[in-house]
Amino acid sequence: MTATASAATVASAPTPPPAPAVPPPPFAARATAVGGSPVREILALTERPGVVSFAGGLPAPELFDTDGLRAAYDAAFATSAARALQYSTTEGAPELRRAVAARATARGLATTADDVLVTTGSQQALTLITATLVEPGDTVLVENPTYLAALQAFGLAGARVIPVPCDEQGILPDALEEIVLRERPKLLYCIPTFQNPTGRTLPAARRAAVAQVAARLGLWLVEDDPYGDLRFEGDEVPWLAAHPGAEDRTALLGSFSKIMAPGLRLGWLRAPAALRRAAVVAKQAADLHTSTVDQLAAAHYLSAADLEAHIATVRDAYRIRRDALLAGLGEALPEGSQWNRPEGGMFVWARLPEGYDATALLKRAVAKDVAFVPGAPFYTGTPDARTLRLSFTTHTAEEIAVGLERLRAAAG
Repeated sequence: MTATASAATVASAPTPPPAPAVPPPPFAARATAVGGSPVREILALTERPGVVSFAGGLPAPELFDTDGLRAAYDAAFATSAARALQYSTTEGAPELRRAVAARATARGLATTADDVLVTTGSQQALTLITATLVEPGDTVLVENPTYLAALQAFGLAGARVIPVPCDEQGILPDALEEIVLRERPKLLYCIPTFQNPTGRTLPAARRAAVAQVAARLGLWLVEDDPYGDLRFEGDEVPWLAAHPGAEDRTALLGSFSKIMAPGLRLGWLRAPAALRRAAVVAKQAADLHTSTVDQLAAAHYLSAADLEAHIATVRDAYRIRRDALLAGLGEALPEGSQWNRPEGGMFVWARLPEGYDATALLKRAVAKDVAFVPGAPFYTGTPDARTLRLSFTTHTAEEIAVGLERLRAAAG
């Protein structure tokens, strides 16, 4: 056989089928054990034009100080564009840390720049604290109901999450002590001021009692305070971190999202030295550092603008919107419904009468171009299906009235 014929024979031989592909290894168990946020999914449903949404806890965009923030970014580049565009330290820009410390001190909690870690939103601060303190199987205590993204963070860490009994004012200290003695948890996570989702505020006496329980029984406290600046009425209540017994065991989380703009993605963590150093290491593994240009712009804004005057404007607008929502709920919700009157923040918490289900009502509401968030996802354990959260910040009083009329039609 010639070389040419042999080559032709080889060329005409059938190509063997490829070997079956071996699938890649499975996801980590924590990635499949924790579901997505129903709140974010509801927000996606309500993005179409014309929907009046009480669902998201979104600041009012027309109240952003766009001119002041634009000037702050210009100043950040004008002062040192090279620094603004360069890597930064993990702890954060010194001038921003000083500004955060000064605001905390003015609110009654003595703080230095060295006490502060700048984070990419306060949500990252919670993630860093969770990574630092919580191992799979550890027990974490939460208010019931509580912030949904906190439940996700603890779930991803493999924590065993247990609710602490609460009433209309928040955590019951005696119940907390009993659970701590029985379950030996690692930490308590709470939002004492204008809580998400309920809008309630924990009284000062209960904060002092919680601090004492933590000190006597050995418990970390994680105090989340994204809404504390948004008080419309009533007296200021000192941070949980400021009470005796809490000094060496409280991680205080704060945010610029509600008082400047959420798109900045700037938050902060104030914590005891050892815990803060461990969080710095965790942050190095997460993102090295928070955006330098955003930090410098925020620092320029805090030094050049009157933030307190801006916050006062936001408070006044939100107070009017809260009052508009409260004034119309009696007509909008079924007879026998109940709701609270928060002294600040972004949320009203309501409960429908016996026989109603908030998730079923939501389906009818969305068909009428209005939305809210059912309360069930915020619970640990057995949820109260009759509860719902309504945010009043995003829409004007006139738009709120339209939304309430649509809600009345859906509920009727």
